Amino acid sequence: MKRIALLSDTHTHLDESLFKHLEGCDEVWHAGDIGNIETADRLAGYAPLKAVYGNADGQDVRQVHPLHQRFKCEEVDVWMTHIGGYPKRYDINVRDEIKRNPPQLFISGHSHILKVMFDKELNLLHINPGAAGMQGFHQVQTLIRFTIDGKQIKDMEVVEFGAKGK
Repeated sequence: MKRIALLSDTHTHLDESLFKHLEGCDEVWHAGDIGNIETADRLAGYAPLKAVYGNADGQDVRQVHPLHQRFKCEEVDVWMTHIGGYPKRYDINVRDEIKRNPPQLFISGHSHILKVMFDKELNLLHINPGAAGMQGFHQVQTLIRFTIDGKQIKDMEVVEFGAKGK
């Protein structure tokens, strides 16, 4: 069983209140636009980090973290990328592969819009954790915590931990 903290779009900003929500997590996953390698390293100091680079990330992040990560967590097939779209509107760069070989869990960031959707057609769960940084139009910083236990994804919770301008 693994407890996961999933975030995206930090754009170098790590609110101090974020770190209490990483306590008790076995891994931290970041769905891109980390900002810089120092931000990634700071997150990795709390728990092992799985991350992908986003369109706003520089070479320092791109040299360490891939564009896509496809991996197993427990018995769940996970695919994480930054620009992935969502059910019925997958990005053109992932659309063919996701239809040909769908994961059980598809994670993307980029939009700064928190979404948890089940794709009935492909039988997969899509998660976008919103944005954990300050850059962008979102008003509240968010992350998602959940547990993967064998083949089950459970105990999902949305965490709002900061508000812009406050």
